[in-house]
Amino acid sequence: MLSKEQILKADDSKTIKLDVPEWGGTVMIGTMSGFARDQFEAAILGKNGGANTTNIRAKLAASTLIDEEGNLLFTAKDVAALGKKSAAALDRVFEAAQKLNRISDTDVEDLAKNS
Repeated sequence: MLSKEQILKADDSKTIKLDVPEWGGTVMIGTMSGFARDQFEAAILGKNGGANTTNIRAKLAASTLIDEEGNLLFTAKDVAALGKKSAAALDRVFEAAQKLNRISDTDVEDLAKNS
């Protein structure tokens, strides 16, 4: 059985590199921590229930695009500007981030139902 120390020391983060031709290069996408996932989910919950999927691609991109040291490239304040970028590029990042972080379309639907 794993001990508390072993669990807390385990390097369970993963990254992938993704070519985004619309942006002229490669980006790095990382896994979210449990806390970061909760923040992302909170950001897509509407105030009156239901999912607020406005700018969801930019929200997930901002939550997962990282530099080579693993630091996020964007903050919540950057989501609106990021959302103005190419839909094709954002779709490419969104799909890769969904897969890496095990976020399905059903997860978003479930959040809407349970809010």
